[in-house]
Amino acid sequence: MGMMKDRIAKEAGTRVVPSVASGYVRAVLDMAIDGVGPLRPVIETAGAKLASHGGDVEKAVASLVRSHTSLAGVQGFVTNIGGIALAPATVPANVVGVTIVQCHLVASIAHLRGYDLEDPRVRNAVLAVMLGEDTVAEMVKKKRLPSSPMALATSPVHDPLLDDRIAKEVTGELVGRTIGRRALMLAGKRIPLLGGAVGAGADGFGTWQVGRYAQSELRDRRLKRKR
Repeated sequence: MGMMKDRIAKEAGTRVVPSVASGYVRAVLDMAIDGVGPLRPVIETAGAKLASHGGDVEKAVASLVRSHTSLAGVQGFVTNIGGIALAPATVPANVVGVTIVQCHLVASIAHLRGYDLEDPRVRNAVLAVMLGEDTVAEMVKKKRLPSSPMALATSPVHDPLLDDRIAKEVTGELVGRTIGRRALMLAGKRIPLLGGAVGAGADGFGTWQVGRYAQSELRDRRLKRKR
């Protein structure tokens, strides 16, 4: 039942996304990579984690997943993270903030694993990870995506037409989250304090899922460079 509700929300979100909103997701990704508010640039964050774990990439990656999962659950942090002015009116500040945290996490993992964040193929892969494993699998099956995030990142050529398609799907995902969040808020009105607590927990869990998917999907490219 829960999966069905998620799918309905995502489909509804995709239907109401204005065509101009796809560029917003790219702007969010740019902000996340370059650093915004209390989030430092990805290169600095990833480098600091790597140094604090003695150069062990996988320990640094696991630490990034833990820290970003915690950040996503702090409502004051995600609401005031910055960059909210760029958001469509249909997407609330806390959803924007969580999205920035998740983009920052996935891009940090990609950087540590040896991907070039300036490469548009890699940026498409980062956004595809944001959709989640189940959504990506469904889109590949229906030929709405050509392949997995890993394959997108390592594709021999960049397909510019794919940029807008992925951006629209991620934007639809954000609006779908908004619809789901409003349902949680309504539930919270029936049970005092429930809405905020469940929302924060869902944000943290969702960020953990995104991080785990990035861990499994964006395999280490540095090994190939050593051969």
